[in-house]
Formats: sequence, C-alpha cells, structure tokens
Amino acid sequence: MFRFTCVSAFQIMNKLGVGESWRFVDVLGLEGEQLSAVPKPCCALMLLFPLTQQHESFRAKQQDKVAGGSDVYFLKQTASNSCGTIALVHAVGNNKNKMTFDSGSALKKFLDETANMSAADRAKHLEKNKAILEAHNEVAAQGQCRPEADKVNFHFIAFVNIDGELYEFDGKLNGPMKHGPTKDDSFVMDAAKVCRGFMEREEGEVRFSAVALCQS
Repeated sequence: MFRFTCVSAFQIMNKLGVGESWRFVDVLGLEGEQLSAVPKPCCALMLLFPLTQQHESFRAKQQDKVAGGSDVYFLKQTASNSCGTIALVHAVGNNKNKMTFDSGSALKKFLDETANMSAADRAKHLEKNKAILEAHNEVAAQGQCRPEADKVNFHFIAFVNIDGELYEFDGKLNGPMKHGPTKDDSFVMDAAKVCRGFMEREEGEVRFSAVALCQS
C-alpha cells in the first residue's frame, strides 16, 4: 500500500497538469492550534488511516447514508492501491472551478471526459488511464510513497466543502456522505472533527495523518 505525503501529492498533481495555485500541506494535528496553522483558503482535506475490523463494522452501518447531487463528483475505487489517487481526484474534481490546469492536463482531460459518467464508469475509465497510472507509479518509485513494512492496509479519503455542505468521499462506498453544513472559514475545523471520530473509534491506534489542499 502506497502512502502519500504532501510532497508526493503535489508531485502527482504537477505531473497531471494541475497548476501551482493550490498545493498540499501536511496537517500536523487535528486540534485547535495545529489546525490554525493550516493555510487558508483550504478547499479539501485528505485523511489516511488504517483499515481495521472496527472501521469495517462502522462502515457497514453507514451504507444507507450515502448522498449525491449534480454538483458532486464521485468515483468508485475498483483498482487496488489506488485510494490515494482517488482521494486526490475527489479533492481536485470537486474544486475544479478553483483550479488552474496546464494546457493538455491529463487530469483535466479525465475530469472532462468523465463528467457525465456514473461512479462505476468513472472507475473503469480511471483503470484505463495510463497518464494517471504512470504519474502515481513514477512518484511511488521515487520513494515519496512508501510500502508499509507491517503490511497493514491503509486507506485515504477526502473531505470537501461543496455549496456549504461538508462531504466525505470514500471510493469504497457507493457514494459520498454529507456531514452537515460548513463554511470556508470553518471547513478545516469541521472536517477535522469528523476525522477525530475516526481516531476515537480506534482506541490506542496512532497511525493517522492528513494533508490539506490550500491556496499558494
């Protein structure tokens, strides 16, 4: 399982032709002072966490809570070890109007081509997208993404503010989930509150990390 850092996420975005007006930064913690250090504006937060039996049991109870909407871009995770890339696509795809893209951007092309597809068809399209796959593998080979020695399965999800609603994007689910109202000023705090719930369900587990997509 490959783990993204803010450096590797930025490198993949750069290889896929996303302009440098937004960048990923490490979130040093999910409490007040640590969150206040996250640059603003921030348009997405990505959480990495271990997949455990407690988490799977919790998710099973949430399957009926998925939501949708015409302004929400969601795709399923069907390829193994792709959750980081999918979280990144969710982060950028649901903030497409804020991003700048280089001419010939592979990610912009993918988002445009899949705009009217179902979540399942978007997943199939991603599996066949050589540019995105090669960008991920190239960064992984540089060592910025590293395999976990203990072979614990980790998973990446994304949080985005869409029209004043806090959405969670997890490619293992059948759609995004709403977590209530949010605002640009409170988005990081609101997303971190949901993330802390993940940590509280895993008593004694410390292997959590987060990156935030912020304006440069």
